[in-house]
Amino acid sequence: AIANAEYYGVTGETVCLDRAREAYELIYKLNNGLIKDPTGLGPKTIPTTRTGRALADPMIYLNITSVLRRVDPDAEWQKLYADRAQECVETIFKYHYKPDLHCTLESVAPDGTPRLEVTEGRVVNPGHDIECSWFLMEAANYAKNPEIHATAIKIFDQAFEAGWDKEYGGLLYFIDCLGKPTEAYEHDMKLWWPHDEILIASMMIFRDTKDVKYLEKFEQTLEYCKQHFSDREYGEWYGYLRRDGLPTMPSTKGSTFKGPFHLPRMLSMVDGMLTQILAE
Repeated sequence: AIANAEYYGVTGETVCLDRAREAYELIYKLNNGLIKDPTGLGPKTIPTTRTGRALADPMIYLNITSVLRRVDPDAEWQKLYADRAQECVETIFKYHYKPDLHCTLESVAPDGTPRLEVTEGRVVNPGHDIECSWFLMEAANYAKNPEIHATAIKIFDQAFEAGWDKEYGGLLYFIDCLGKPTEAYEHDMKLWWPHDEILIASMMIFRDTKDVKYLEKFEQTLEYCKQHFSDREYGEWYGYLRRDGLPTMPSTKGSTFKGPFHLPRMLSMVDGMLTQILAE
């Protein structure tokens, strides 16, 4: 959906817009259980025995919505995008954002109740929350809704404060919302993509609020990335660092999960926002 929408925005080829819309509707129906998975793969778990809500569904759909509404010229589709964006925002705030726990949870019960008795229910992915924060800020800017924007900044602040490694720098991959041991072995690793999301989100907050604190967080993160992720001799970024900031061995810059997405998106978006700031 995103790729076809962006390609349509550049080329104007309507077949790509049609593909993007088709994928957009398919994802909505799958997320809401309106159709069976046409691939036949089915869900990762058995819904009748492991019910719950995942943050990934509304936040990623919100991002897809943002891309499509930016390029789609049709008024009827624009109304649909506005409605779907609001639906995603309400879902995130109602079910996943937990001000009392100072975090946004990856997984909750169907009614939004935190499942704090199990490790899975206490998982916080700071990079995911930070990525979600700028998706929400984009939605807020479209809707001209300062309340959504302010809550998105709170989500960023909570995730950055909880996830930034005070000893070694960089953003921890997973944390437990109650400070207990995490289930994932890679919880204290530093991955490339959460740092890309910090750079986008912090620059977006600075652009929108002019609060220098977020420019400082941008610079802090950028310096960490230059020192640890960037290969100054051969280019590109390492994907996976140990907690101390050294690449895992053997090191890798591309894998099943690390493709040309997060880093190019960050570079493009930050460049665009800096251009906007300098033009003011």
